Amino acid sequence: MSHTTKEKAKLLARIRRLKGQMEAVERALEAEVACGDILNLVASVRGAINGLVVELIEDHIRMHVVDPDMDPDAERAQGAAELIDVVRTYLK
Repeated sequence: MSHTTKEKAKLLARIRRLKGQMEAVERALEAEVACGDILNLVASVRGAINGLVVELIEDHIRMHVVDPDMDPDAERAQGAAELIDVVRTYLK
């Protein structure tokens, strides 16, 4: 079973929230809301997408590369944990 299938409900909930945010951007554009407010809405969407990407990459590392919580090789586990931290930091 793929990790995306295992985490399907959580990922779909994120997607639904993203849809709602995009619909808010659409409504704001249709209502001719001030551009600063629209930019804030778009920034929120970008943050939500980055959060989704982080979750997918982290799960991929844990399931297909190495799970730092399970690997008996301490050096390899530390490297995987550091990679996950870098991804989180970079995309936040």
